[in-house]
Amino acid sequence: MKQILEFIPLILFFAVYKLVGVQAAAITLIVATIVQMIILKLVFGGIEKQQKIMAIAVIFFGTLTAYFNDLEFLKWKVTIVYAVFALILLISQFCFNKPLIKQMLSKEINLPDNIWRNLNLGWAGFFVLCMLINLYISQYLSDDIWIDFKTFGIIGLTIAATIITGFYIYRYLPQDKQK
Repeated sequence: MKQILEFIPLILFFAVYKLVGVQAAAITLIVATIVQMIILKLVFGGIEKQQKIMAIAVIFFGTLTAYFNDLEFLKWKVTIVYAVFALILLISQFCFNKPLIKQMLSKEINLPDNIWRNLNLGWAGFFVLCMLINLYISQYLSDDIWIDFKTFGIIGLTIAATIITGFYIYRYLPQDKQK
């Protein structure tokens, strides 16, 4: 439920962009993100730090996009957010020797430290890859292609990365001893 809720502003943005244009889509994205934050607070009792950061970025860059009627601001938001995520993961691992992925997931999953480090590096690499792909598409291809990539390509890449992560950690998870 919570994950589906996170995609609603993006889907609304996509639909309004295709039907009306950039400015209306940016305004829709901002309003939908604010409503999403309210629902998260009311239904789930709180908003995670990553969700707050994303909402602030959406409101800031979405407002610039709506005001100037220029998609470039949202294109840069995506690039900046992925760069920041990669940087945070790398800093957590190399400066503090505490992989952020472990801090986020160790309550649910017990894995060896080297696996946590590999996962942390893997996701940092994933964010760098998404940032670079976004940069290329946003600068060298049409706005329509970028919108399609942002709406569906990033979701597909994220699902693929999550599945790869699942396969990677599967052998390290406790196995059920029952027959």
